[in-house]
Amino acid sequence: MSVFEKLKRTFVGQGNSVTQEDLLKSVDVPVTDADCRFCPDPCDQDHDDFAKMSIDMDSDLLGSVKPYRRQVVISTGKSDWHQEVTEADGTLAAFLRSANEQHRTNSDSTGEASSGPNDNRRLPSGLFTHDTSTRLSILNGSHHSLSLHRYPASTLETVIILPDYKVITDVPRSPEGAESLWKSALDPAYGRSGAPDRSDTLKSWVLPYSCLILLCSHKRRDKRCAIAAPVLEKTFIQYLEREGWEVHTDLEDLSSNPTLEALVSADNADAESVYQSQLAALPGQHRALILRNSHVGGHKFAGNVIIYTPTGTSVWYGRVTSHHVESIVTNTIINGHVLSPILRGGLNLARPGCKTLYDW
Repeated sequence: MSVFEKLKRTFVGQGNSVTQEDLLKSVDVPVTDADCRFCPDPCDQDHDDFAKMSIDMDSDLLGSVKPYRRQVVISTGKSDWHQEVTEADGTLAAFLRSANEQHRTNSDSTGEASSGPNDNRRLPSGLFTHDTSTRLSILNGSHHSLSLHRYPASTLETVIILPDYKVITDVPRSPEGAESLWKSALDPAYGRSGAPDRSDTLKSWVLPYSCLILLCSHKRRDKRCAIAAPVLEKTFIQYLEREGWEVHTDLEDLSSNPTLEALVSADNADAESVYQSQLAALPGQHRALILRNSHVGGHKFAGNVIIYTPTGTSVWYGRVTSHHVESIVTNTIINGHVLSPILRGGLNLARPGCKTLYDW
């Protein structure tokens, strides 16, 4: 029996008491035993609060994230959307859902990936590797399309691909645009560098930030997320800037930077090597992008926060208030450690041989 299985039995009451932190450590998640909040309770630091909201404090947080292969965040320039974004007619989210369903039908896929080397070790519920599932999670985001910098009336979208940590621009808001995006970057048969042979005109860059922070703000789905998101955004900016970080709430214009396609073509270089060299330089730049996003599930656990890193990890936190933000900034964003008590789950969090989320 593995160490994880022994601890799991203990954790569910079949042995002596152990903590959730012990369970996560047993599968090489870089966790910390630091407090989730640094301010006293009651707070004496004038943190904005949303204590009157009804939040589920009884259900288990860990295990409340469904496995996915990729998650996309589509530019809209908004912080609230149609109740179900993939059912809003004429949107890239709807077109992309149709394209994805068509390809899944053609491949007879169930959304679950076949067993691979990373599936040999069982993980706690809510934690998964990128090859656990082929599911595509489609979100709308608050960032504006980068195409608007050149064409103010443009209907071309900018899409962030995760955990690939990639930005793709000039995606037509059409069935053809969705199909092109799927084939070039979302086909689960390909890794983060995408399809090797492309005929499309899409442009891509590595997401130029040390971390991406997503805050669910989807009011039409649940008003609790809409109340929490602006408070959390303000507090994250406050503590990140206090630590000397540069913080953006919209994606910066990348048009003056060479695209990944140009870098590979110019040097006849290996696409994966170009990709890796750019990703490896990001953690030390101390730049964060904060975006608001559509429903991710678990609105009863608002505020919902997802943190992505250049190494391909995602950390999903729930029940986050402004009182937790300073600890999240210090422990997770700066030091690369997971706070177990507020963890819902995440992607590629089990990292054998790595001391932090930023280690390769």
